[in-house]
Order: sequence, then structure tokens, then C-alpha cells
Amino acid sequence: MAKQKVCLAYSGGLDTSCILAWLLEKGYEVICFMADVGQKEDFSAARAKALKIGASDCRIQDLRKEFVLDTCIPAIQCNAIYEDIYLLGTSLARPIIARAQIAVAKETGCQFVSHGCTGKGNDQVRFELAFYALQPKIQVIAPWRLPEFFERFQGRNDLLDFAAQQGIPVTSTKSKPWSMDENLVHCSYEAGILEDPNVTPPKDMWQLTVDPTDAPDTVEEFAITFEKGVPVKLQYRDGGKYQTVEDPLELFLAANKIGGRNGVGRVDIVENRFIGLKSRGCYESPGMELLRSAHLDLEGLVLDREVRALRDQFVSFNFSKLLYNGLWFSAERELYVCPLPPPPFPFQKTLTLTSKIWKPKNSLSASLAASQKDVNGVVRCSAYKGKMNILGRSSGTAALYDASESSMDEIGDFNPADTTGFIGVQAIRLKKYGKAKMERGEMM
Repeated sequence: MAKQKVCLAYSGGLDTSCILAWLLEKGYEVICFMADVGQKEDFSAARAKALKIGASDCRIQDLRKEFVLDTCIPAIQCNAIYEDIYLLGTSLARPIIARAQIAVAKETGCQFVSHGCTGKGNDQVRFELAFYALQPKIQVIAPWRLPEFFERFQGRNDLLDFAAQQGIPVTSTKSKPWSMDENLVHCSYEAGILEDPNVTPPKDMWQLTVDPTDAPDTVEEFAITFEKGVPVKLQYRDGGKYQTVEDPLELFLAANKIGGRNGVGRVDIVENRFIGLKSRGCYESPGMELLRSAHLDLEGLVLDREVRALRDQFVSFNFSKLLYNGLWFSAERELYVCPLPPPPFPFQKTLTLTSKIWKPKNSLSASLAASQKDVNGVVRCSAYKGKMNILGRSSGTAALYDASESSMDEIGDFNPADTTGFIGVQAIRLKKYGKAKMERGEMM
């Protein structure tokens, strides 16, 4: 009788290497899947390790550009952020990885998929909800939720001991047991000493950004060009030479370098996980911080106040929440970002960019597309010792800002006398409120 097949999301690290060995012990044939989403990884070495441990195959896919176009760009366009601080770097990658893993599972005839997510984290939810949406009949093996696994391996030290017994080389050690997850948007750190929320992260933990105190003593200036809310050009100086980047992947990588060498994009938070637990996480997102902040600034120049308020209240908040909770492949996600139908695309008019390099696979919903149609222009920025600053912004497609109307030195087309009536109308209910409080003898 043929062995049942499992497609394992494999990283080459401690957890998934041990899970691979454990699945083989259980009698499964294992096909490993590795997604290149921008992490620093020796994929050839990881593949060789998987095969040495006993995997029958190890498939590696470069998903970096797909990652940028399908999830990162929509996140910038709606200023996605979770609990006002986390830029969702892990959440953005999971749908891309899950979709590719299910494709490999189908291609190789796997009845099961597996992953190394813990039983207390968000990623188990993100991966499995994606798996079931993409392949409703797939079966999932989640070792960290199986008593026979978690009773045998009760912590990272047990895994390290098992790896040593099996001759599996790993980078995690008992002296530095925190967990890392890296992609081209960010790097996250959790577990180990970081589980005490009052412990300061070690200086040598951070991988993508220099310590702000060690960053250059000179300000680095750069400019980002947006079309319909999409960053399509990055201009900066590197080694004394002016550089212009337009390719979407290269633009993100260049933004990461600028932010990283200037110590921009670090956060250390206690967040509320979807499953109900609080968790301490440290994140660094240098490029995403630059791109999102510049986009947010340009919207201040070109976006109507009420459009922005409605977008922030309904789209930004809910899009960020569904991303964090792992609901990318859901009906509600299509309220914000929709998969493009087969050509001809009925939404093509809203997607057309001057830049021919950008070819997104998704269409913005009508509401988000409407909010971004005038988000065109250039934002001049600087980075210095952990902080990004806006130096200026300009746009030729929206005329909502009028310097003469806003100026304190000239009247322009705005009649100051009109403000008297505006204040009077606004004050009607406040006068009634104040009068009622006085009649009741209540202090305000």
C-alpha cells in the first residue's frame, strides 16, 4: 500500500526540520515546500537538508514579486496597520505562501498539508483558513496541536535535543532561543526571553535595521512617486550616484536598504492575537514604513476629507483586521481587493498606470479604487537615526490644496466673514448642551 503524502511548509529551521523527521517516523511520504518571499535563506542548503532528513522532494518557488503585487501594494493603498502600530508583515505573506503550497500539494497528489505553526499563534489560523478555502477537502496535520507531538516536545529545548539526536543542523541555540520570521517586508521576533514584555530586546537581535544610535550621522534624502496610490518610482543616492528604481520588487528592496541603514521601522509591541491571547512581538519593517508613511502623507494633499474618513473607518480598519486574522481568501476581502477575472478585465480602467512595469493580479474594489484615483504625485523624504521625515510633496492631478486660500498673508478666494456663520451653526447644539448642564448644576 502506497504511503500517504504530506506537503510540509518547510523553512529549514528548527521546528520544521524536526516536524519533517517526525512525519517520516509516522510513516508519511513528505514533499517539502519552500516559499521565497524575500527571507535571507540558503535555499539550496535547506533543500539538501530536507532531502538528507528524508523528504522525497523539496519544491522551492520564488514568490517575491507576487507577494509585492498581490498583497503589499493593496496594503499600502489602504494604509493597512494593526492596532495602530503593526504593519502586518507576516500576515501579508501568508496568503501567498498558502496558495503556492496548495498548488504543490495538488500537483504532487498530497492528501495532507502540514506546517510548523504553534498551537497558540495566529499563523496556524492564517494558513489553515487559506488551505480550506483553496482546497476544501484537504486535510491538515498541525503537529503543535497533537498531544503525541507536543507532549514529546514541550519546548524549544526538547526540539534542540531531538535535532541533535537526529543529526539535524539548526541555527537556533539554547542561548538565543527566540523565533524569527523574515520576508521582504519585515522580520519578526518572538518567544524565548522576549516572552517577558519587560525585557529589552538584545541589540544583536535585530537583523534588518541598524541600531538608530549607530546609524549614519548624515541625513539621507529620497523621493517616492505614486500613481493611483501605488509607489512606482524611488529616487535616491547610493555611493554618491543617483539611482532610480521602478521595478516593483527592486523598489521594495531599495526602500528596505534605505530604511535599514538608517534604523527606521522598528516596533516592540504587545498585541491581541486572533485566538484571544496577548503576545509580545518585535518587528522591523524598514521599507514598508517608508512607503506607507509617504503614501499617507500624499493623501493629505490630494484626498477629500470625507472620502479619507470613510476609507479609514471602513476599509483601512477592516482590511487590516481580516489580513491579521487570516481571512484573505474570504468573501469580505473581495469588498476591498478582488481577484481579476479572465480578460478582458472590466476593471482595467481603474487599474491602468502610466508605469508599464506594474501588472497587478488583483483589482481594487470600487470604493478603494475611487479613493486612490487622485493619489498621484511625488513625496520627498529623509531618513535619519530611526526616524523618517517628510520634506515636501507635490501633485499635478488634484487641486484640493490652495495655498492662497490657506495663507495667513492674503485673503484669496476664501471670505473670512463666512466663518462667523459656520461657527454659529456649529455652536447651536453646544449652547443647548452647556445650558442644560448649567441648569443641572453640573460642572463641565
